[in-house]
Amino acid sequence: MTENTLEIDAARADAFAAAYPVRPVPAEGPVDTRPICETPGTAGPGGRLDPLWKAVVRYTRTRGNDIHLPISVAYAERLCDAYPASARELVLVATLLHDTGWARVDESRILSEGFTGDWRKAQIRYEHEHQGCLVAREVLPGLGYSEEFVERVTAIIEGHDTRHVAYSLEDALMRDADRLWRFDRAGIALASSWFKMDPSTYADRLAAEIVPELITAAAVEMATADLARSNALLQTGVLR
Repeated sequence: MTENTLEIDAARADAFAAAYPVRPVPAEGPVDTRPICETPGTAGPGGRLDPLWKAVVRYTRTRGNDIHLPISVAYAERLCDAYPASARELVLVATLLHDTGWARVDESRILSEGFTGDWRKAQIRYEHEHQGCLVAREVLPGLGYSEEFVERVTAIIEGHDTRHVAYSLEDALMRDADRLWRFDRAGIALASSWFKMDPSTYADRLAAEIVPELITAAAVEMATADLARSNALLQTGVLR
């Protein structure tokens, strides 16, 4: 990464922080805190994103992405409702594609490197971000998306795990959607096993580490409501 690129990235982060100085960013629209299974959203079966889903099916069969990605997109739709100023299509497409790169890295390294130690900076995570950008550049043009749109998508995918700051509202919403799925019972079931934690310990980690990472107030509301439901359902107060 060149010095000029670092300066541009810092400027983008500063611009977003200046545009949205209050954190978590207050919602401008309705915040839906119902269980996510109640609103699979317009991006679900029969929706406008079906061609894109079909184009990346083979990239969803790694690391539980066929569960993670649809749930994350459903959360992204709710976040776009709460922040109507966002570019909705950009958020949804970036969320749908953000982890497709896991299918192009050494699967044996995903859990051994990507979920242990300083996992946020594991080399495998940089690799999956890069591969996700390549997937986006390969599939989106053939579906009618412009070059400019593709570049906006890849700017969000690149660094979504390893970068500490968001560059735009759309970037922030994708990041929050990527985290929100973990608070649902399906997310806890899958992710707790990746981190070799029991559900109670993982739920504690969500409250202590992940909620503070959320950028938008709508995401905080959704996460808090989901975690309360999941804790009650999974009896985390007893099974610990």
